[in-house]
Amino acid sequence: MYQIHGIEHYYGGKQVLSIGQASIMPASITGLIGPNGSGKSTLLKILGFLEEPTSGAILFKGRKVVPLSDEVRFRVTLLTQEPYLMRRSVFDNVAYGLKIRNDTGDMTRRVRGALAQVGLDMENFAGRKWSALSGGEAQRVALAARLVLRPEVLLLDEPTASVDFFSARLIQKASLKAREEWGATLVVATHDWQWLYETCDTVLHLMHGRLFQGGLGCALEGPWLIGQKGLLQRQLEDGQVVVAREPGEGKHLAVLDPSRLEVTLPGQNFLMKRNIKTLKGIITRLFLERSGSRVQTAIKVGELLITLHMEREKVEALKLYPGKEVDILYDPLEIKWF
Repeated sequence: MYQIHGIEHYYGGKQVLSIGQASIMPASITGLIGPNGSGKSTLLKILGFLEEPTSGAILFKGRKVVPLSDEVRFRVTLLTQEPYLMRRSVFDNVAYGLKIRNDTGDMTRRVRGALAQVGLDMENFAGRKWSALSGGEAQRVALAARLVLRPEVLLLDEPTASVDFFSARLIQKASLKAREEWGATLVVATHDWQWLYETCDTVLHLMHGRLFQGGLGCALEGPWLIGQKGLLQRQLEDGQVVVAREPGEGKHLAVLDPSRLEVTLPGQNFLMKRNIKTLKGIITRLFLERSGSRVQTAIKVGELLITLHMEREKVEALKLYPGKEVDILYDPLEIKWF
């Protein structure tokens, strides 16, 4: 559905996104995870053709598309964290997109179906004003207004962050039904780990506008001190020290790449190579990924939280569980600077 080729994006001279190569398959569910400010919303706006990247190319079904063009206007839709409803009734909000594209055949039945998909019945909600809705109801109406269009791509930006538990589950269920019923491609940015790893075919980890394949690393800013052998040192809140090579010119943010980390039990790293360093951490979360073969593992190290993929067999062999102490092995020369 999408191919991304070397896109970079800037706001006011500040780089907010830098992605080399990535692709999203048709009828797939792709999750985006990362801390606030990591570039998730910006990437979704670019995938929704609401913004054009400063440089690079993004192809939709093999073609380059102009933002806001008719070619994608009703085929790709974005649902944001805060619902934007027009000052009119629920029915008119849901039907608005159909009217805009002059597709009003059997409109009442289609609006009824979209409302039912998000758990709202026509009789009680169709005539209700936008101002008479709760936060969860308003978000579900906003989703229904997109589902009624049967989009090829449904982009969801923290869709359940500001709603009640009941509404969150209905939004999740309705979104998944779009893939089941008409093969919609879903891209979801959320902090709900369980939803991501239970439903997504692929999870992309974003940090400071960059993709990390092996998990979500953690960023470290200064102060850095000069240590032995020309390496830099950064002390964590718990007294542990992270060691890194010197950065290139103009780079100040160090990132531990999760794909280059190894998890062992304390006292079992006696065979490690000479340059390998150790950080002590505590397992905080374990999620079995949809494939069933890997486990998303979150480890607290001082003030840092590192997440990485681990093979299920290794998790079972190490008998990992939340609260268990582990060692994280890393090579200071493999720390990335941005």
